Amino acid sequence: MKRPTIADIARRAGVSKVAVSYALNDQPGVSDATRASIKAIAEELGWRPNSAARALSGARAQAVGLVVRRPASTLGTEPFFMEFISGIESVLSERSYALMLQMADSDERELEVYRRWWGERRVDGVFLVDLRTDDPRVPAIEALGLPGVAIGPPHTSGTLTAVWSDDAASVRETVLYLAALGHRRIVRVAGPAGLAHTAVRDTALRTACAEAGLSEPEIVHTDYTGDEGARATRRLLIAPERPTAMIFDNDIMAVAALSVAQELGLGIPADLSLVAWDESPLTRVVRPPLSALARDIPAYGAGAARALLSVIAGEEVADVEEEYARFVPRGSTSAPPA
Repeated sequence: MKRPTIADIARRAGVSKVAVSYALNDQPGVSDATRASIKAIAEELGWRPNSAARALSGARAQAVGLVVRRPASTLGTEPFFMEFISGIESVLSERSYALMLQMADSDERELEVYRRWWGERRVDGVFLVDLRTDDPRVPAIEALGLPGVAIGPPHTSGTLTAVWSDDAASVRETVLYLAALGHRRIVRVAGPAGLAHTAVRDTALRTACAEAGLSEPEIVHTDYTGDEGARATRRLLIAPERPTAMIFDNDIMAVAALSVAQELGLGIPADLSLVAWDESPLTRVVRPPLSALARDIPAYGAGAARALLSVIAGEEVADVEEEYARFVPRGSTSAPPA
């Protein structure tokens, strides 16, 4: 079936194409009755504005972009991004905005996508995720004049509005809980070392352990995959002095660690306590259910979407601090073995 055009509407309404354009764009030049009739016919025919033509006319694209630099396998299995995107969509759909999602394997490729989207007027703004220390993407987006919000710590977002939560508070709450149970040797299996939020968590862990009078914590950096999480866990648990508690930077690695511990004949939590970041359906369906750092991830995405739409509208938008992830104890944490 042919897509309806302005010419089809004009023939049906018995008016000129210019009159149809005036009516559909709410411009003066036609009577209120004619405008209402033309809009009713357009709705009946299923007419929608041509995005390419709108771009050429300088109108907004009614779309925003998100480029993700993570392995496709991680994106498909890690609930965080799916929940984050669902929160974004909950706001965009109300404003008739679309989300363009693309994968990239390097900074250069990611920046090429931003330049193309902005040059071709495919998007009105972008979300910048997985911020890194001295992130080259921030000044590049600033130079393009591309509206954007950065999902990460404010000290890495440059002039872009930052949407963030206090990861240091989450780490401190978790460490103090484990210390109160009697744990003295805590290890964290983290994400990539170059990520800004990983660095924040690293520093917070060392500070919290020192505050609780614990030994210097060991931190192992991985790529967030279950394979890497399992490999790191196996190495740590067969060491002469194994940890009594482990904190993982995502749920996939924590679930993989649970399997490794059971493979080695260790009881959870009798021999080893496990904590996952973030909480997800996975952390609740395994046995025992995993203690986790929980937050409203869809609300986090929704807050990011509202901030970006405000930036696109030309408003001054301050950094947005969302609620930090709270520690939720479940069956995978208890006092360490005597």
